[in-house]
Amino acid sequence: MIPADGNALLVGRVWRPGVGPALVRLDDDAVTDITHCRIPTMQALLETDDPAATARAAPGETLCTLATLETASTETAGGNDLRLLAPPDLQAIKAAGVTFAESMVERVIEEQAAGDPDRAEAIRARVSAVIGDSLSGIEPGSAQAMQVKTVLQEEGLWSQYLEVGIGPDAEVFTKCQPMAAVGSGAAVGLHPVSRWNNPEPEIVLAANAKGRVVGATLGNDVNLRDVEGRSALLLGKAKDNNASCAIGPFLRLFDNNFGINDIHRAELTMQVVGQDGFALDGHSSMTKISRKPEDIVGQTIGPHHQYPDGFFLFLGTMFAPVKDRDGAGQGFTHHPGDVVTISEPSLGSLRNTVRLSTECPPWDFGTAALMRNLAGRGLL
Repeated sequence: MIPADGNALLVGRVWRPGVGPALVRLDDDAVTDITHCRIPTMQALLETDDPAATARAAPGETLCTLATLETASTETAGGNDLRLLAPPDLQAIKAAGVTFAESMVERVIEEQAAGDPDRAEAIRARVSAVIGDSLSGIEPGSAQAMQVKTVLQEEGLWSQYLEVGIGPDAEVFTKCQPMAAVGSGAAVGLHPVSRWNNPEPEIVLAANAKGRVVGATLGNDVNLRDVEGRSALLLGKAKDNNASCAIGPFLRLFDNNFGINDIHRAELTMQVVGQDGFALDGHSSMTKISRKPEDIVGQTIGPHHQYPDGFFLFLGTMFAPVKDRDGAGQGFTHHPGDVVTISEPSLGSLRNTVRLSTECPPWDFGTAALMRNLAGRGLL
């Protein structure tokens, strides 16, 4: 659940029974509550001049062991139960799409198939024959990228996904509302209209109101391939529903032991294990991302758009599963009960069970509830 090295400065959020959301630091195997009037929220911590130093020096109270917290954090935990929450609280939850050549091709296939998985295999063969891996290594917005655009247009394969994949402008969208993401151990949700979907293992950056990246964690940006494939205008329906993404388990703060260069070379692995015995392994290498993470952050925040509470940003994935599950040529889609584990040596492991969004616990603790809770505890 935690990074392989022993130097990680990890902070997160937990639901403390009888109290509410608490800001915590992991001290070896001890989960320490560091919530106080100067840093009552994750947002407040990340807006300090040096979040790592602030978190490290913060006094606290031992809450429980990591093992106890992990055991308690299940898909059935809710209400007043002890459990891990997603690290962000007041921050916007943003996501970048089509940032890897491999997933870029799959987005084109989804669009050409109009969300019908039965048509995907034949279209994949045609698209791959023209594109292949020729998009790898192309700098988005470059002269070379514009030449490729011309060739693809002549082949009748130009797509809105290729536009944001190799064009000058990144796709950055709002994944969900603040505090709508679920934490490790919780159920992650699929909209019940979807019949073709998959997990998306991603690095998630934490940036403050000035656009400075101060930490990183893991995320599962669940993707409804059929819904978005029918029309890109359905992106909101495809991406934002109850329990539509998971973030965690903890946020690793940037310090002398860990920083943005470690993100550049991060290697994510993912495993899906179904109740039907189906197993799928995936991989996403940040060395193959088409846009630098810093560039995506720069397209998210700046003179054109401010985030006074900061934001968490999914960086996209190269993972797009094609392994058949329910029939030849059908590719992969989730079944309820799938257990998804996303891991990266420097960030730990994020684990969630897949359910329909209508079967996940309803989201009922938003910003107003948080403000009332903090005020009642004398933290505001």
